Amino acid sequence: MTLAYRATGAFSERFDPRVKLLFQAVFAFAALAHTTPRGLALLSLLVGAVLVSANTSPFWVLGEFRYVFPFLLGGPLFASLTLGSPWFVPADAIPPALASYRVLLVLCVSAAYIRTTPVRESRAAIQWLVPGRPGQFLGMGVAFVFRFLPVLQADLRAIRDAIAARLGTERSLAERMQLVGAAGVARAFSRADTFSLALRARCFAWNPTLPPLAISRCDVPVIFLVCVLAAWSFV
Repeated sequence: MTLAYRATGAFSERFDPRVKLLFQAVFAFAALAHTTPRGLALLSLLVGAVLVSANTSPFWVLGEFRYVFPFLLGGPLFASLTLGSPWFVPADAIPPALASYRVLLVLCVSAAYIRTTPVRESRAAIQWLVPGRPGQFLGMGVAFVFRFLPVLQADLRAIRDAIAARLGTERSLAERMQLVGAAGVARAFSRADTFSLALRARCFAWNPTLPPLAISRCDVPVIFLVCVLAAWSFV
């Protein structure tokens, strides 16, 4: 599976996309405001509830974002190194480690949103938030990314599998990176050309008819939770 919308009947699919976007923004602000282990522990419990409501496994989310782990782990490791004795100070790694964990929590919430929100609803929510041509351009860009990124991910997996089937794993890491990178870029340009042709063939419009958005009673608990998070962020 790729990081894209899948209709699974999850409870989060009932929420209005504008409410879910607002929740993401307030959650990120709360994560920036509360950087202590206690605050991040409370936010972790909330992320667990979000993933359950989205019918999304945390292990699947970690697998999808495994490419950012070197950066999340490299920051604390680099911060703990010193130029002299004792060469390694574990206490210096604690603040950047908490910051990396905070980023991981935000990524989990974002993954839950993508998994439970159709692309057209995301575009409608963005164009409602930003009116006029700027909103249309922004909504179009977000829709393109949501549709195009899973295709590129699948292409990269296919390229890696093809290299492994040809004993590419026996090559050095630099050679494998070069092969995957070159083939991935070539496939991305090919996909972009095909995507452009498909848009023209379907008479792409700047202002298509988007699905109507409406706040329902299911959104009330989420709105209340957003208010609680916002108030907690200022405490």
